[in-house]
Amino acid sequence: MANIIEMSSCKRLETVFQGGTPDRTPTLGGWIACPEHICNLADVSSEEYWNDPIGVSVKAYKKLQVDGLVSIFVPAKQDDFRCVDENTYMHADTGVSLEETLEMIEKMPSPEEIERKFNLDEEYEKYKKNILERQSICGDMVYMPAGWWAGAKINWFIDLGYENFYLIVGMYPDHARKLLEIGGATGHNFSEIIARAVKEGIYPHAVLLGDDICTQRGPMVSPEFLKKYYAPQLRYGLEPLLEAGCRPVWHSDGDIRLIVDMLIDCGVQGFQGFQPECGMNIEYIVQKRNRNGGPLLIFGPISVTTELPVCTPGEIKNKVKHAIRICKDKADLALFTSNTINPDVPLENIIAMYEA
Repeated sequence: MANIIEMSSCKRLETVFQGGTPDRTPTLGGWIACPEHICNLADVSSEEYWNDPIGVSVKAYKKLQVDGLVSIFVPAKQDDFRCVDENTYMHADTGVSLEETLEMIEKMPSPEEIERKFNLDEEYEKYKKNILERQSICGDMVYMPAGWWAGAKINWFIDLGYENFYLIVGMYPDHARKLLEIGGATGHNFSEIIARAVKEGIYPHAVLLGDDICTQRGPMVSPEFLKKYYAPQLRYGLEPLLEAGCRPVWHSDGDIRLIVDMLIDCGVQGFQGFQPECGMNIEYIVQKRNRNGGPLLIFGPISVTTELPVCTPGEIKNKVKHAIRICKDKADLALFTSNTINPDVPLENIIAMYEA
């Protein structure tokens, strides 16, 4: 049997992103939302962490031999583990009336105006600067931050509040259409930035993106509405990425099974997340193919709800090995978690996952 040549992290990830066979399954990190775990891995004090949370986190992920960082999670407050607080969290009611919200949408610039005023060169230089600065800190690990603004925005409830957004979806289709068209235009613009970074070789050939639009019981908006109003915008928003050979990987909280085929038809080429308690598991998703008939790219599938917090280290290793077996010859796999790793996950389980 021929000796397997050990790949660099960049080569290992790019091999998988482009459908090849790596020396071993690559791993992704950046989502440990527990400073105490980061401190233990990096062997530093809490004070040292808060003096340089990015640098210390990178040191911790290097200890785990992670290949790529989808982000570098830092809590919003020193006494918390979340990246949101009372000032940033989504609300049902923003204090703005429905009538005021409708008027605000009417005054928004058109999608055509948004694209016309977009300065790709200027925005790309800012993005490139950030990527190169973080990559210099990450060393051999690939810095590949999620492109949440790429594709097409649908989670307007963050801006408008849940009540206003869903009333508009149900009662004011013209306003809803304008919101989604604006989301498609801004998403297309951001996809152009990432696509240029891919072409210049400073970003890999896969990017995590997507909006939460599903609960544990399915989509919060009817699939019919999504297919009519959202799908055309998402298809348009993903075009620059696909033209650059960059595979869009959709972040999938909740039960997204009713819209998986729609997402794939729009150009999504992979999925990240998976909540097995919702019926979204690795066995289901590997049976799907992208719209060109090729295998999907999986970022996952280790669950932060039903596996990492409650299993033993040995069981976690078996979960990893199971995922690798299931994906073999069916899907391209970069091992990752379903969401952020919170303090309820034992450190030994995190270590076991990456060791496996």
